[in-house]
Amino acid sequence: MKTSEQRSTAFISLLAWNNKNMTHPIKERTFVIVKPDGVQRSLVGDIIKRLEGTGLKIVAMKMFIPKREHVLAHYDKDDAWCEAKGKNTIKNIEEAGGKSEKSALEYGRDILEGNVSFMTCSPVVAMVFEGNKAIGIVKKIVGETEPLTSDVGTIRGDLTLDSYELANVDGRAVRNLIHCTDPEDGQEEAEREIKIWFKEDEIINYKHINEKMLYDVNLDGILE
Repeated sequence: MKTSEQRSTAFISLLAWNNKNMTHPIKERTFVIVKPDGVQRSLVGDIIKRLEGTGLKIVAMKMFIPKREHVLAHYDKDDAWCEAKGKNTIKNIEEAGGKSEKSALEYGRDILEGNVSFMTCSPVVAMVFEGNKAIGIVKKIVGETEPLTSDVGTIRGDLTLDSYELANVDGRAVRNLIHCTDPEDGQEEAEREIKIWFKEDEIINYKHINEKMLYDVNLDGILE
């Protein structure tokens, strides 16, 4: 049983969060999508197991073939982004002794189009994970964008072998199994991505039995 002092402390803590009009840390959400290569290589279960093993809970999940307009909305890239990416492409071509045949903007748009083509070529599995520091924890487990430079122990470091170099040679998007919200973009970006792929009524609010051990302050009722 909780003492009156413990109940009072918990109530004051709850009031403090309500007064700040802030979301409690354990309600942080992040967006995850297992890309076509993850689905086609039958890695969906392994990926989910790694993410769920942290204690984060799935509050939404579905499998579907993405539409072009949703992928474009998700990436949300303008001509400035395409220009910057295209300049990097031209630099890489010239460093390799070649000669660019397009403008930086055209190269950049090709990169974006490659991502769209890749994401719409097969079913994907989209999910929303919820829990303390969900955005940072998922990114840590997923690894860096390029599989080649991702650490051992991460999803991208352990389960695939693609690299920017190979993707550039073949003129395609890098195949890195999974997308997750970048911690540098924060909760606002996570919510933006979630709204593109999920309707509000597709996200389920529920209590998971694990949360008792993970978050309960006093662990009341653990002993029989």
